Amino acid sequence: MEGFGSWLDSIRRIMRQDTGLNGDAQRIEQLAWMIFLKVLSDKEKHQSETNPVHHNVLPERFRWENWAVNPGTELPESLHEFIESELFPALRELKKNYPAGDKHLKASIVSEVFEGNNYMKDEQSIQKVLEKLNQVDFHEDKERHLFGELYETMLQELQSAGKSGEFYTPRAITQFITKVLPPRPGERILDPSCGTGGFLIAALQYLRPHCTSNSGFQELAAQVQGWEYKPLPYLLANTNLILHDVEVPSIEFKDSLRQDLETYSIEDQVDIIYANPPFGGLVSGNNDLNFPEEFRSKDSAILFLVLIIQLLKEGGRAGIILPDSALNGEGAKERVRHKLLQECNLHTIIRLPQSVFQPYASVSTNILFFDKGKATREVWFYELKPPPGRKAYSKNHPIQAAEFHPVMNWWNHRIENDNAWKVSIEEINNRSGKLDFIHPQRKQNEKKLSYEESKQHLFKQLEEFEMLVGQLKSVLK
Repeated sequence: MEGFGSWLDSIRRIMRQDTGLNGDAQRIEQLAWMIFLKVLSDKEKHQSETNPVHHNVLPERFRWENWAVNPGTELPESLHEFIESELFPALRELKKNYPAGDKHLKASIVSEVFEGNNYMKDEQSIQKVLEKLNQVDFHEDKERHLFGELYETMLQELQSAGKSGEFYTPRAITQFITKVLPPRPGERILDPSCGTGGFLIAALQYLRPHCTSNSGFQELAAQVQGWEYKPLPYLLANTNLILHDVEVPSIEFKDSLRQDLETYSIEDQVDIIYANPPFGGLVSGNNDLNFPEEFRSKDSAILFLVLIIQLLKEGGRAGIILPDSALNGEGAKERVRHKLLQECNLHTIIRLPQSVFQPYASVSTNILFFDKGKATREVWFYELKPPPGRKAYSKNHPIQAAEFHPVMNWWNHRIENDNAWKVSIEEINNRSGKLDFIHPQRKQNEKKLSYEESKQHLFKQLEEFEMLVGQLKSVLK
């Protein structure tokens, strides 16, 4: 196969020539359902070959290898006619063929995926895209990593396509959170805003060494659950989990904030919650009315925090990502923070570098770790700084797992240093529960700056800004 970049560019060029596709967003959705069906077909084929009692959910006629490998010879009708009049209608109704059990769950996922649309109309363009996809066998270990590249490239393109990117979390962060907050076999794990499944994959990879058989792994996988209400990330999450050998992903297509908070029972509570809830946007509809009046807000991050506290068992643990605005706001935000501090032990806050989530979000973010059941007595803060020479992160230069090694070394042997400090609950209460503390040493240094030093510091920043503007103008020319 050609290089990944050239391979993907050739697919883009083919799709842009198809008059049925209107923009990058539709192109991404088209490519997503094709990859989902190919991955699922490849997995079921492999399972049938290795397990004689395995029964496929996909009907024989609609399996990838039976229509997409040699489409010019396998189908009596046109490709477009087959996809529009047979493939999509049949797979939309697939769940009706299996009224109960694991097959029903798996068929329901397929039906949800094919509630979407086929946008491509041109016969030759469809066939060319299929030929490109057939160059990759995602089941083969040597090419499996290509899906990771494709998956992240698609996420990056969603931003330029005008789609919200709040469901993307850098892999280094999901791996760090699951390592310092490790899941145990038998525990129920939930991500109520799972996006494309990054936290779910990280949890499964941590649990997998505990399994001695495929059936044991599938039992563990059933306890790793996600909720997602946007069609495209829901599709990508299911594809991602199937690619990682989960036969029936436990991902529910739902809006986590649409259910009345009081309707959740003890049976709904879980042991661990990992989450990067959406922030920076307003809550849709009247979902805030599903929460107690004192906590109602149009800020989705605040409502998710209330929901997460509700969904944790007594003794349950959480590792979630929140913006600075959730740590220092007033009104409902202040009341939610007091609820968190009173009902949970908020033991650690990792302050992330500002540009970690670019280009998806440019706000400052934090990882909050807390256990439900005991009130907070003190909070440890750790300020993660970019490596020397790195001023900002980007989609081409994301944060790396190695940058978390100092935090992990510090985690179990906590001492105050240039990056870490602790704050008592009394100090927090004196600031109305605000949690946007900065390192005492930095605060002291800032106070020591004279007027002249401050002026020189400002001039230096202005010079750097003018230099960057000059570079940008040069590039644009």
